[in-house]
Amino acid sequence: MNEEIEFILDSAKEAMEKALFHLEKQFVNIRAGKASPAMLGSVTVDYYGTQTPLSQVANVNTPDGRTISVQPWEKSMIQDIEQAIMVANLGFNPMNNGESIIINVPPLTEERRRELAKQAKSEAEDAKISIRGARKEANNEVKKLDDISEDLKKNTETDIQQMTDRFVQKAETLFIAKEKEILTV
Repeated sequence: MNEEIEFILDSAKEAMEKALFHLEKQFVNIRAGKASPAMLGSVTVDYYGTQTPLSQVANVNTPDGRTISVQPWEKSMIQDIEQAIMVANLGFNPMNNGESIIINVPPLTEERRRELAKQAKSEAEDAKISIRGARKEANNEVKKLDDISEDLKKNTETDIQQMTDRFVQKAETLFIAKEKEILTV
């Protein structure tokens, strides 16, 4: 196969993989009522003047499905961590027992579950749009090639479309799984 075509296909595939990776990252941030350390993934703490991810100043784990435990590596950080969790506005009410911070994850209401499912659908749609954007870019690059036959161009466009269909299907599969997780009580 022509090197230029191979480069175009690889670039399109990489862009589509990035869209799926981003979708998976967004889905981790959508909580489904079950406690997970990833729920605090966006929290940063002022650590000696530098904004530092929570996971780098404390041990974050889930002793059960409704509780997140944050154990600071330095006891002096407990107030700052508690403040950072509240500032992150994640809807959690952290409780400080002097040793660690305990967060009870409230069960989701039916209405909140539907909102989260809508949010997940929106994220999945954004991923599909990115995937289709990568397809369009790849097809435009193929059309610019002058030194290859029309048949080869058509075959390449068919390959790009098949790749797009596979990635859109993967995004849909991820969404269906996330929606099921969100709506399961």
